[in-house]
Amino acid sequence: MSDIYNFKQVSDILACAGQPREGQLQSIADDGYQVVINLGLADGKYALADEAASVAKLGLTYHHLPIIFDDPQLSELTDFIRLMNEHSHQKTLVHCAANYRASAFTGLYLFATEILNQHEMQEFIEDVWQPDGIWQQFIDDAVLWLTSD
Repeated sequence: MSDIYNFKQVSDILACAGQPREGQLQSIADDGYQVVINLGLADGKYALADEAASVAKLGLTYHHLPIIFDDPQLSELTDFIRLMNEHSHQKTLVHCAANYRASAFTGLYLFATEILNQHEMQEFIEDVWQPDGIWQQFIDDAVLWLTSD
């Protein structure tokens, strides 16, 4: 799995990564993954021609939640957390083009479920990339939103 761009193993049943190549999807299935959540755009530079069909042929569940890189929304995070909760007992790979969106959303999910505290969540994300102003503001807003109950 380490040959997938920016692959990050989170736990026994969760990983996030950049866009897997077509030939790497079989390895994902062989490694026991049951769910693939794609946060990248379907028409993006790194997108596969028909990832949904390719993943379905392998018997995996596929969800596509396209996040516009320059405009992440809290409503999309809500949808992502719902998906993650639905599949919380299944081995899941979250990916986007470079694991920037995926690591941010995964980190925020881990924060929302109290697996990571805020500092650990920020380090988790920064282990993959340094969020720019738009993303850091999104992360900060998400933390406030998630802790406002």
